[in-house]
Amino acid sequence: MKVFHEKMNQYIADNAIECDHLYFEVSTHSVEEAAMATNASPEDFVKNICLMSESLGLIVAIVKGENRVSTKKVAKILEIARPETASIDEILQFTGYPIGGVPSFGYEAVILIDEKVMEKDFVYTGGGTANSLVKISTLELLRASGGRIVNISK
Repeated sequence: MKVFHEKMNQYIADNAIECDHLYFEVSTHSVEEAAMATNASPEDFVKNICLMSESLGLIVAIVKGENRVSTKKVAKILEIARPETASIDEILQFTGYPIGGVPSFGYEAVILIDEKVMEKDFVYTGGGTANSLVKISTLELLRASGGRIVNISK
C-alpha cells in the first residue's frame, strides 16, 4: 500500500497541488474512520464515487461524506445512459488506486463535483490508500481535478 501513498505524493509534487497529504496508522477507509483519525467533523469529508459508462468510461462523482450520488442526475447532466457503480477491479484499473483510498484527482476521468462540496472552505479526500487522506481547499480541489460543479447528490 505504501506504493500508492508514494504515487500520490509524486503526483501532488509534479502538479504543484496545494494540499496536505496525511498518513495514519489507522484506517481512514470510511468517513467515520477518517473523522476519528483526523479529529474532524464527518461534514469535512468527500467521497469519490466511481461509476462506469459505456460511452464515457470512468466517471467520478465527488459528494460530501454524508451524501449519496444520484446516478439519474449524473446521466441527465452528461446525457448518457445511467452509469453503473464501478467494480473493485475497474476502480484499481482506471484510477490506479485501491478502493477506500481513491483520491479526487490524479487520473483520467469525467469528474463531477457536487455543488454542496463547494460550500466548504476545505475538505478531506482519499489519499491513495485506506490509511491516507488529502486535506485540500475546495477551490484547489476544483483546479486539481478539472471537475465540473453540478447538482448530483440525492
